[in-house]
Amino acid sequence: MKIFVARLPGTPVFDPAGDQIGRVRDVVVGLRIGRRPNVHGFVVEVQPRRPVFLPITRVRRIEAGALVFTGRLNMRRFEQRAAETLVIGEMLDLSVRLGDQPMTVYDVAMEEVRPSTWEITKVAVYKGRRREPRIVDWEEVSGFDTLQKDQGASGLIAAFESLRAADMASALHDLPSKRRVEIARALNDIRLADVLEELPPDDQIGILVTLEPERAADVLEEMGPDDAADLLHDLPAERAAELLALMEPGEAEPVRRLLTYPETSAGGVMTSEPVILPPTATVAEALAHIRQQDLPPAVAAQVYVTRPPNETPTGKYLGVSHFQRLLREPPSTLLGGVLDPSIDPIRPDFTLREVTYYMANYNLVAAPVVDELGRLVGAVTVDDVLDHMLPEGWRERADDRDE
Repeated sequence: MKIFVARLPGTPVFDPAGDQIGRVRDVVVGLRIGRRPNVHGFVVEVQPRRPVFLPITRVRRIEAGALVFTGRLNMRRFEQRAAETLVIGEMLDLSVRLGDQPMTVYDVAMEEVRPSTWEITKVAVYKGRRREPRIVDWEEVSGFDTLQKDQGASGLIAAFESLRAADMASALHDLPSKRRVEIARALNDIRLADVLEELPPDDQIGILVTLEPERAADVLEEMGPDDAADLLHDLPAERAAELLALMEPGEAEPVRRLLTYPETSAGGVMTSEPVILPPTATVAEALAHIRQQDLPPAVAAQVYVTRPPNETPTGKYLGVSHFQRLLREPPSTLLGGVLDPSIDPIRPDFTLREVTYYMANYNLVAAPVVDELGRLVGAVTVDDVLDHMLPEGWRERADDRDE
């Protein structure tokens, strides 16, 4: 049975008891001169966002939508060895030769040649811009051992297309910096913005500084204002000012406001784009707004009610209505009549410690932030707080259990 590797990322991995323990991220192989590469195993993403190695000898079966292994899985973080190659991360999009014809690698196939012994036996290649790959034997293709300056990224992006932004960010983080930048530059602005929000600050900066200033500004516009502000905080002041000047004024203004607050205050971590409606809006309208697919769950948990204007900084803040309350009310009910009187807003100068205590005390997933004039300027969500309360470098998942 031949298995094409580009179809494997995201495949659920199950232990012998039938419990899902993670998802396939990549396949690890060893290149051999004059012989087919042998498959060493799989890089498996386990929670929380940690890549571990699953040896091919532990794999019981690979089927549509599932990989099942036997024995125990070593939870030590995967580290690629010098003699190993990642199929998804490093082989796809390589320029190779089929005879005297230049080709690009679209996919490769692995096959079990003996019990528990797998090799790469086939290569899918295409020429030029046409995406009608030819499938040929591994031995017919040359060039896998060549270091290339510009490898391309379309094949890897296609393989990772179905992954969540956080999972793709984890995969990019573990790639060599050159390959990481190639992939990032090939993503569209929206997808790149989503992925950047999930990367560690060093990776964010490493990617952003390689983009043309106009492209970098476009990507910042697609990010949430709070995430864009956090990233600009980490850039040199001159570079940050340049990018802000290139952003559309309407997109740059909320970012500028966030940059005026200390990073470790409520104002510094809040989102400036919560769901805001006037008191004359109905419950039906509120439910339609929080139903939007691109809203993070924590942001969609509450609707903030203010006098016009209904964009931050708003008119007078009136109160908040929780989505559970909205679900219990008739659709025609006005929001002004379903406010929660027990929730007092917080001030932008609250420290993270004060914000954390406040949210924990009232069991909130989000809290309104109101300035001295009584205007809603944003909302702090539980994920905003966690991002800033966890230890520096937590996204890189250097797990303390192995120390």
